Amino acid sequence: MTASPVDTATLRRLPKAVLHDHLDGGLRPATLVELAAEVGHTLPTTDPDELAAWFYEAANSGDLVRYIATFEHTLAVMQTREGLLRTAEEYVLDLAEDGVVYGEVRYAPELNVNGGLTLPEVVETVQEGLAAGMAKAAAAGTPVRVGTLLCGMRMFDRVAEAADLAVAFRDSGVVGFDIAGAEDGFPPADHLAAFEHLRRQNVPFTIHAGEAHGLPSIHQAVQVCGAQRIGHGVRITDDIVDGRPGRLATWVRDRRIALEMCPTSNLQTGAAKSIAEHPITALRDLGFRVTLNTDNRLVSGTTMTREMSLLVEEAGWTVEDLRTVTVNAVKSAFIPFDERNALIEDVVLPGYASAL
Repeated sequence: MTASPVDTATLRRLPKAVLHDHLDGGLRPATLVELAAEVGHTLPTTDPDELAAWFYEAANSGDLVRYIATFEHTLAVMQTREGLLRTAEEYVLDLAEDGVVYGEVRYAPELNVNGGLTLPEVVETVQEGLAAGMAKAAAAGTPVRVGTLLCGMRMFDRVAEAADLAVAFRDSGVVGFDIAGAEDGFPPADHLAAFEHLRRQNVPFTIHAGEAHGLPSIHQAVQVCGAQRIGHGVRITDDIVDGRPGRLATWVRDRRIALEMCPTSNLQTGAAKSIAEHPITALRDLGFRVTLNTDNRLVSGTTMTREMSLLVEEAGWTVEDLRTVTVNAVKSAFIPFDERNALIEDVVLPGYASAL
């Protein structure tokens, strides 16, 4: 291991784990163009490179609601069996190419039923596409395991249905649950019944909190709803004064509740000012279980390799730091303990050792 600067080629070889990444935010631009033509959806441009640039620029508004609005175009091509199969398979292959060895992909099935598919059919189709991608990645010598998190949209009324789906498919590739969408004005506790149902059924869940809304959303997510992880959670710093965590921050840190941090995305939505000042570094230094994530690879124009590179170049991170957040992510994955340990001992740690 070394504390010296690391080049991009080395970063790409490092084994990675991503816990917070949205299926509908990670399509390949060329695929989006082709699928949009097939379903008759009009895009801002049909040039893949220009389209990728459009997404990135449109998301740089500093406003979460406008950021979310870019998904109109990706969701438009994810309403058919063919569209879901292709996007799910390519999702896995893109992770494998980026050196990801474990990933959790999240999406809201209720947003994929406009073409006539039922909610169970959406889940079954996505799982079929993910399985095809994992088989191809393994055959190519770049195996990656991908689990699914089903999301309920917190501003709509189908969260309970999404939770029921997570229970129904928990032995078929679905490893957990989340609520997504606009945070401000839609507190986690509005869906307490769904979270209590998940707890009774032993289904783990994470909750988007502490991004567009502050400490109250984190408190509700953890203390009221019982989340095992927090999506983003950058506003936990509001409970840290002069380097001393307050009661809520201490609770999150001491109970190893993972923070699914997404630096580039947080810059786009205005939740952070720069990579150098992003809370992930200070929280790492204070002993929080921080993890590094992409959130939406198309919309944020990013990959896990890019996120790592930004932290190395702009926040002074070392390979040891990257290894730590990777191990953190696997430790906090919603898969069995023995499988997490095997990933760490047999894949992550040897991969870091051999890459340098």
